[in-house]
Amino acid sequence: MPPVVELVTAPPSDAVALVVALTPGAEGAVLDDLGEARSGDFGVDVAALRATVKRDQLKGNPGEVVALPVGERLLLAAGVGDGGPRDLRRAGAAIARRLKNVESAVLPVARQPKPAALRALVEGLLLGGYRFKITNSPKPETLKRLALLAERPSEDARRALAVGVTTAHATMLARDLAFTPSSTKTPQWLAQQARAVARKAGLQITVRDERQLAAEGFGGVVAVGMGSAHPPRLIELSYTPDDAAPGHVVLVGKGITFDSGGLSLKPNAGMIAMKTDMAAGGAVIATMSALRELGVRVRVTGLVPAAENMPSGSAQRPSDVITHFGGTTVEVLNTDAEGRLVLADALAYADANLAPDVVIDLATLTGAISSGLGKRHAGLFCADDRLRAALTAAADASGEAVWPMPFVEDYRDALESTVADLSNVAVGGRDYKGGAIVAALFLREFTGRRSPSRWAHLDIAGVGRAEADEHEVVKGPTGYGVRLLLHWLAGSADPLRGLRA
Repeated sequence: MPPVVELVTAPPSDAVALVVALTPGAEGAVLDDLGEARSGDFGVDVAALRATVKRDQLKGNPGEVVALPVGERLLLAAGVGDGGPRDLRRAGAAIARRLKNVESAVLPVARQPKPAALRALVEGLLLGGYRFKITNSPKPETLKRLALLAERPSEDARRALAVGVTTAHATMLARDLAFTPSSTKTPQWLAQQARAVARKAGLQITVRDERQLAAEGFGGVVAVGMGSAHPPRLIELSYTPDDAAPGHVVLVGKGITFDSGGLSLKPNAGMIAMKTDMAAGGAVIATMSALRELGVRVRVTGLVPAAENMPSGSAQRPSDVITHFGGTTVEVLNTDAEGRLVLADALAYADANLAPDVVIDLATLTGAISSGLGKRHAGLFCADDRLRAALTAAADASGEAVWPMPFVEDYRDALESTVADLSNVAVGGRDYKGGAIVAALFLREFTGRRSPSRWAHLDIAGVGRAEADEHEVVKGPTGYGVRLLLHWLAGSADPLRGLRA
């Protein structure tokens, strides 16, 4: 369980640890004045603390943490950098990791904390301390309560803390879903989790099973799921606030609960992380879970096409032709390019049936995006200047970075099939070393046919998984996308201003 984080005006008497902030100064780290003033409550020798900071040549940068015993209690001197959201998010993560075996702690934050800074600190504290483990062993003592001390917190600051807690909890839900092994996490299981979220968050939900999918023409989802003993599902979550502003946002998340590659089989090393190939679908479910609590004022629909991509006698074959929702035919040249097949159905369905103003899809789609952008930036494909600017601003504010990517029209010919409307990968390997761009061009074919909606595609293959703990990101599934989407959707009373179709 994550710790309870609360804003207090007096230090709790039962706190086991005190965290004092350090900021950069001309001659090294400087103690925060509120933390220094409250150190006496812990019996701290402030002069000795200053001497330790000087002796260790601390700079006050985020991530610097020095631990000092004070009787039976613990004192942490922690760098918080410039006090902006980015540095506080990183500082919070470092503090949380050092407090992992402490039951309760108090952190003086500011006499009058700034809302954006407080939200970022809370997100870092909760996300940096996140752990997922399946074990029957007794759990070690973990942090249960964290009190953030401020003398005169405003109502905006209190609201920011609540928003930060909600956003972090949603991100942790996305991580939990992605961490769950595929021996448990079938498409049916993922739909069950979505039903539980819908009940708790006041959402409407529709789940189409394999018979409904076939009857309604979702050929891509059906084809990808044919090889598995666990049939596919299409999860549709709907949020409509009581005082809804005009407009409709549709979020689409790839939900491949395990990706073996199908008959185009991956090597063993390439399969180990494939329980996380539904990370984007988990992010959509988690985002939907927080909308009512955050007071989002526009209608939002979440679509998660869920399937398990397995090899068997019933699996789709390279050279098969499938018919997607809406009638587009696709020649499947590589069964390991399955994510775009399930997304194509969901995008075509949204376009034809949901009348969206904005459609955003997320997917761990291509290894090529990591080759180009590494592990810290998602690829953002968006031809609409206003939507691209809105998502980039949300990315900057949330700490989930994006980088704009081009639609290279000259690459479109690579998708021309001789027997169908499209091929699912570049014919004859002609991807021009731009596999992420070719995949985005494929998805574009299923948008904007009936609805004049704005569309963005986020390729999160690089940022959806981490190989080591780094700041508020932990090793394994990162929950990428939840913070970005919630910063955008809940960041203003009207997130669709200037974006309505």
